[in-house]
Amino acid sequence: MVRRYRGIQGFPDKVLVKDRRKRMKYAIFSDMHGNLEAYESVLNDAAKENPDKYFCIGDIIGYGANPNECLEMTKNLAPVTVCGNHDWASVELTSIDYFNEYARQALFWTSCGLTGEDKDYIRSLHLTYADDDLTMVHGTWMRPENFDYVFDFQTASRMTKMIPTKIGFIGHSHVAGAFFVRDGRQEYSVQPKIEIERDRSYLINVGSVGQPRDGDRRASYCIWDKDKGTIETRRVEYDIEKAKKKIIKAGLPRFLATRLSEGR
Repeated sequence: MVRRYRGIQGFPDKVLVKDRRKRMKYAIFSDMHGNLEAYESVLNDAAKENPDKYFCIGDIIGYGANPNECLEMTKNLAPVTVCGNHDWASVELTSIDYFNEYARQALFWTSCGLTGEDKDYIRSLHLTYADDDLTMVHGTWMRPENFDYVFDFQTASRMTKMIPTKIGFIGHSHVAGAFFVRDGRQEYSVQPKIEIERDRSYLINVGSVGQPRDGDRRASYCIWDKDKGTIETRRVEYDIEKAKKKIIKAGLPRFLATRLSEGR
């Protein structure tokens, strides 16, 4: 089976050839936050792996200067997408009161520029997703509408017990890493590649495409190769200076530009 994706904003036409003899390979990403340069670089890198499916864990918009383009790319490439807190806030499905000043300014600017079609698309997104292979939620499975963070073993353990699959994927914190549990023992790893073991449950944070906060300014996403039984966090260089200039030119807070260089 051959699928052709039309090039979008610099993402070249790709011909993806599926080999039915192989298991699935998934590209999974989150928190693009309107950063077109980072998003394009991630998709170009992922295309080299010839993934069968693209999954998005939300926060397509907010902070960056290209929300409409990032939404369009997501609609075309990632039919399986869950909603993030910035996405929801942009269409008034959640309060912006708990956002910091910079985020509120960016949300107001973003919301004003969204088309009616964009807003309808965001409203159509669910907060959670589960199939036979994986579970996705932007924050936590327990209260997805609250967009809580998963930073500690207690929260991660509750998640792994509640989700209907062995492997779950999250975003939101912008910090890539993996929680896993075996025989009641909880562990955490920031290694770029982990091997999936039969007797373990996993909760993978894929990090952020558009605004990493783990000290590494490169865009972050995951490739799950089911055939090899590995999940790899990949880091991708992109044109940070171009993304920064766009943010400043748009009149968004300068802090949202400078933090991209710091990965914080």
